Amino acid sequence: MNDPARDPRQLGALIRRARKKQGLSQQQLGGKTGLRQETISLIETGNPASRLDTLLTVLAALDLEFLIAPRSKDWSQSMVREMMEDF
Repeated sequence: MNDPARDPRQLGALIRRARKKQGLSQQQLGGKTGLRQETISLIETGNPASRLDTLLTVLAALDLEFLIAPRSKDWSQSMVREMMEDF
């Protein structure tokens, strides 16, 4: 999974997709991270107030990492299509 996220909503969608792919409920992911299910829900819906350390904890629990990379030019159309698959 090497998908870019350019805003909190996109990051939340990627986290939700990774969680579901691993067969975890929000409650189970919360248990792995020490966070409440409500916090996981807020992250997955793109709450812009999510703290970076909280996001990193969730990513680590999903065996994912935060990566900084230059923006790609053809990103928008492919990301929109992939995000729509989640809904």
